[in-house]
Amino acid sequence: MGRAHDEFEYWWGTSGSWVEPPNVRRSGTSGVQLVVQDNRTFFVKRQTGHLFRSLRYPTGRPTALREGIALSRLEELGVNAPKPVFYGARKVRGTWQGVLVTADLGGFIDLDTWYSQGSASRLTTEQHQQLFKRLAQMLARMHSGKWQHGCMRSKHIFIKASITDTDFDFELALLDLEKSRGRATAMGAARHDIPQLRRHSFWDESQWQHFLSCYEQAIGRAI
Repeated sequence: MGRAHDEFEYWWGTSGSWVEPPNVRRSGTSGVQLVVQDNRTFFVKRQTGHLFRSLRYPTGRPTALREGIALSRLEELGVNAPKPVFYGARKVRGTWQGVLVTADLGGFIDLDTWYSQGSASRLTTEQHQQLFKRLAQMLARMHSGKWQHGCMRSKHIFIKASITDTDFDFELALLDLEKSRGRATAMGAARHDIPQLRRHSFWDESQWQHFLSCYEQAIGRAI
């Protein structure tokens, strides 16, 4: 039947603790489990009849497939995101099933939670601006590759940070790419994601303007 079929069967048959219990969306079900194999931690998303439609797939394909393709593309572009271990789709008795397996990033939390914990209040203005600059560069790298996130909001940006009295060391990553897709141009991707981030973030106007300035510089160098 082939290696891809065997791998699909393997991950479809694994089990672990629920991170996102199965819920009904898009007229199908989708759920995520945390699975430990050989001392490594994975997130396994399984879907049944949970579809997206496009010009290429007018009758639909599992959103896990689109998300896996997006994660592979971000990896090619050098944009930090969960590493795709396996993704695939199959039809069983006329119903689509999808699987997406990603490696655990480890130690990251979403920006909304990080801010709500008061972590940003420990930063100097210069350190906070460093975060905006790094985020702007990451998004510019994605957009210059003609790729958009599709659901760009601060809760889908993750951070792993260490803050001391003298140092702010951090990494950023993007998650939740179910709606991510390629665009014809970099600006097409940017025109979707940047206004969306503006609507779904909590930075004040001066912080937002600083981010925009960093983004314009970064995208100008990238395209």
